[in-house]
Amino acid sequence: MASIEELLKNKGISKPKVIRRFDQRKTDQIRDVRITRGYCKHALGSCLIEIGDTKVLCAANMENKVPPHLKNSGTGWITAEYGMLPSSTNTRSMRESSRGRQQGRTHEIQRLIGRSLRAAVSLEEVGERTIWLDCDVLQADGGTRTASITGAYVALREAVNNLLRQQIIAKDPIKEQVAAISVGIIEDQLLLDLNYEEDSRADVDMNVVMTGSGSIIEVQGTAEGESFSKDQMISLVNLAQIGIGQLMEIQNRSLNMR
Repeated sequence: MASIEELLKNKGISKPKVIRRFDQRKTDQIRDVRITRGYCKHALGSCLIEIGDTKVLCAANMENKVPPHLKNSGTGWITAEYGMLPSSTNTRSMRESSRGRQQGRTHEIQRLIGRSLRAAVSLEEVGERTIWLDCDVLQADGGTRTASITGAYVALREAVNNLLRQQIIAKDPIKEQVAAISVGIIEDQLLLDLNYEEDSRADVDMNVVMTGSGSIIEVQGTAEGESFSKDQMISLVNLAQIGIGQLMEIQNRSLNMR
């Protein structure tokens, strides 16, 4: 995989000045990642994913029914729920159950997680079943949605392995590996895997979800200040692919796959 400097050079973009990152990482370096499988005793599949100081508990479970629009279709469904614990940030946040409704951000993120995993699965092979992916943020320091997607894949893979072992499903429905990461621009410098301090001052913030074959599932990119160019967008996606490749190697090691 080419380095970010090579990618920029190939696009005819001069290397910008190097900024000092809060945690002393290189511009194209991801945070330390740790995935602990089997974290929840009663879940069909689960893991604790730690990316820097961001920690998300991901669990997969199944129920033998589908949403009304899929009833009698022979097709299954994958969906997600996402939430942040009150003490996951430096100031306590109220539980959404206490408010009586979900915030728009929560609804958006859990839909993103569900879309990302459905894109890599043959729902017909799941049968008329729903697989729930629960992602609970224990500690937040940037990239909670991308960490949730990366961890949810591991939980889903473990759950499917258990379903195959129990002969509940006959064929592996997972077609592609999935992971996600954030990238951004600060002071004209492209950065990989932003923590909260970087995310809060980024001129451009982007989340990228990709498959193991390099296909894009989703790109969420926003200019917080100045607009960004098409070349910068392509360079950000290329940079994200570098980080996603590293995350997938870590996913596979946690699943004992080579």
